Amino acid sequence: MDSEWLEDFLALLDCGGFSRAAEKRAVSQPSFSRRIRSLEDWVGATLIDRSTHRIQLTQAGERFRGVAEETLRRLQLGRDEVRAIAKASSETLRFASTHVLSLTFFPLWLRQLENAHPFSATVELTADNMVACERLMVEGRAQFLLCHHHEAATTRFGSDFRSIRLGEDVLLPVATPGLLSDENADHLPQLCFTADSGMGRILSAAWAAAGREPPSNPIFTSHLASVLTAMARDGRGIAWTAQSLVQDDLASGRLVRAGALDDDVPIEIRLWRPKARQSAAAEALWSRILKAHSSPG
Repeated sequence: MDSEWLEDFLALLDCGGFSRAAEKRAVSQPSFSRRIRSLEDWVGATLIDRSTHRIQLTQAGERFRGVAEETLRRLQLGRDEVRAIAKASSETLRFASTHVLSLTFFPLWLRQLENAHPFSATVELTADNMVACERLMVEGRAQFLLCHHHEAATTRFGSDFRSIRLGEDVLLPVATPGLLSDENADHLPQLCFTADSGMGRILSAAWAAAGREPPSNPIFTSHLASVLTAMARDGRGIAWTAQSLVQDDLASGRLVRAGALDDDVPIEIRLWRPKARQSAAAEALWSRILKAHSSPG
């Protein structure tokens, strides 16, 4: 069995189709399809339900998904251990972060850690949407994940991971003052998150818990809060976004709240890591973070 088949399988689930997944994996679609078939032959069961328009897993596929993720994660962790022994003096701290926090939180937080104790390791940051960041973590390609969190929203992290709360933020609706002065906010165009956005996942869960219906007909969607915020600045509609991303806009009056304070959704800023022991540099950093912050999860 080739480990690339596992990566193909997970890429197919991420992309939702064979052609997009083949492009992501840089192979032709026929070759990609043959690799998925080879994996199914090796497993001895059909993993993909090909009778539906959208890619769906069979019951066997659902069970194998966790196996594939865990296998790749443990392979990556095993390789990291060997590399750490061989290159203890030149380790890398690998962070994954959602886009907003990579801009608004991570740089200052990292500087504070470095000011307290300079790093001897290289810091590597990958910024992406929440689904992609979760994938980096479960496959062991990132040691830490920085993201927003809400207790009502589910994550893909089970008992094999732990987290610590680093700070707070707020999700709130914003729009330009001129747009709000023209019409009632309930009838203005809505700019919404896609399903693979961490903030979209949080909003959906928080609204469901509060018995609130999400916007039914958004005119524009994106997984990036920065894009939705830019559209709101352009007067295109109401966008939900992180307060940390628009605090300067709110202070200057470029954007204003498009709802009551009770509409706001308080969220946490959390750092996740695997429970399994990581490299010496990663464990040293985690110890420093635990000392600097309270309430480990």
